[in-house]
Amino acid sequence: MNMNVIRERMKGERIEGRFCEEFTAGYYGLCTIGGMLSAGTTHLAITPLDVLKVNMQVNPIKYNGISSGFTILWSEHGASGLWRGWSGKFFGYGIQGGFKFGLYEYFKKLYSDVLVTQNKSTIYFLSGASAQVFADVALCPFESIKVRVQTQTHFARGLADGFPKVYRAEGLSGFYKGLLPLWSRNLPCNNAFSYISNSNCYLVHHFKSCLLASFSMVMFTTFEHSVDLIYRKIIQREKENCTRLQQLGVTCLAGYAAGAVGTVISNPADVIVSSLYNKKADSVVQAVKKIGIWNLFTRSLPVRIALVGPVVTMQWFFYDTIKVLSGLPASGGLPRHVEESISAG
Repeated sequence: MNMNVIRERMKGERIEGRFCEEFTAGYYGLCTIGGMLSAGTTHLAITPLDVLKVNMQVNPIKYNGISSGFTILWSEHGASGLWRGWSGKFFGYGIQGGFKFGLYEYFKKLYSDVLVTQNKSTIYFLSGASAQVFADVALCPFESIKVRVQTQTHFARGLADGFPKVYRAEGLSGFYKGLLPLWSRNLPCNNAFSYISNSNCYLVHHFKSCLLASFSMVMFTTFEHSVDLIYRKIIQREKENCTRLQQLGVTCLAGYAAGAVGTVISNPADVIVSSLYNKKADSVVQAVKKIGIWNLFTRSLPVRIALVGPVVTMQWFFYDTIKVLSGLPASGGLPRHVEESISAG
């Protein structure tokens, strides 16, 4: 039965029970919708943790622990204070998730066909980075409002009044300062550490884009290799021979691994971004000097682990649930012809 499915797939015939075939326009559309729903809902659910995380990064003396931090937020702002910026989380990260997951699938197929002789990690890294470039453009306006709403009490109530306020003060460019120079100059992430600008907003978006691209590359690559490892070493069966439940179980394990690794690696950059957004420093170099190397890796790390690990896990779970319910296999791996070419080489 499995060989018949493979032959049908290779011939391009429609497999019974599938909503669409892999690597078609319908498939990429489904992945985009799945990414939007999975990212938007999971980020919305952990808004209180995100509010605490940002405040711990901006004011670590006042918010020096998870329990005490929540107590302070509750006493000073009430229950509504824990949900500040929820609209930016839901809509911003929903749109970003759609771009990220949908375009990752597209670029993975594209690079698999073009870079047949390259190893898997190269394809995963390039696919994740390429998808994130477009996801950055979609997310940045929402992110710039969200962080201000969460840390500046009187800035705005949410997106509805936050967008007009920034637009009146800075115009449309206020949402995207630093993005166009980033794309046109094609600066690597480490160049952002030496960049100094009098415009704090310009620097923040410039560095934020680097952070997101780096996290995306690490997350997708870790997820893909984790999936491969679990099927080869633990289950010892091909994905096509596993049940839907088993595939989703692998997705959850690989998703948590991806979230954990991405959290540790991206923590210094995330702390710096929050510092720059809230004008605690005028440049990345100054922020590093003020915060200190040890604090870059440890500040808000526990809450970020509690935040990012489950979020990434649930994103992959919801995303793959939509795929398997549509008759498609769960995520992980390259197209079969590429897998066979790499194995043979």
